[in-house]
Amino acid sequence: MDFSRLEELTGFAFKNRKLFQQAFTHTSFAHERKNGTHADNERLEFLGDAVLELVVSEYLFQRYPKMSEGELTRMRARIVCEPSLASFARELGFGNYVRLGKGEEMTGGRNRPSLLADLFEAFIGALFLDQGLDGAKNFLHTFMFPKINEEWLASMLDAKSQLQEFVQHERLGTLAYRIVDMQGPAHDRHFVAEVYLDNQPLGRGSGRSKKEAEQHAAMEALKNWQAKQK
Repeated sequence: MDFSRLEELTGFAFKNRKLFQQAFTHTSFAHERKNGTHADNERLEFLGDAVLELVVSEYLFQRYPKMSEGELTRMRARIVCEPSLASFARELGFGNYVRLGKGEEMTGGRNRPSLLADLFEAFIGALFLDQGLDGAKNFLHTFMFPKINEEWLASMLDAKSQLQEFVQHERLGTLAYRIVDMQGPAHDRHFVAEVYLDNQPLGRGSGRSKKEAEQHAAMEALKNWQAKQK
């Protein structure tokens, strides 16, 4: 894989390109090649998630010295949520680099928010191993943190209210949310929600609670509406 454009964009010279090849290898690609020579990005995603939690926590701790623990936790959740990470991955063109299986490619996986968010985490994991914690910090301070302002945070705050206000203002119909899937043990549930406008699907989202899944579904619906207006 040619990462020269990505290196130019990020300002890094990757030392171990195999790490980044793995970061951009989806499980669907690895499963289609059963000889075991193509490792997928799930382990790097796990590592990147932890690095993000640490670096974002430190950033918020330093930037907002008067915020309580609860406020910091809620703000961090908005920054590292799926729609947020997907938006950063999209801006950096990560979807152009990911290796997908044929089925995932055909169903639009390259642009799927959950996949893009996972890519961002896997990239951070690879960057941490390749450039160290300082490298990961420099990247996030350059490409993520400058964009986190009050307007950006507000956009991640309450997507359900924003969507409801938009639908009512335009007199489009009635919104309804449905939990369409639930997985995992009782202590670690994972929910998938869909939002409908007069029984027509608008968006789909997932989360560790029904409320979080519904918020993510509303975020996707808002993005879909915005894309239609362009």
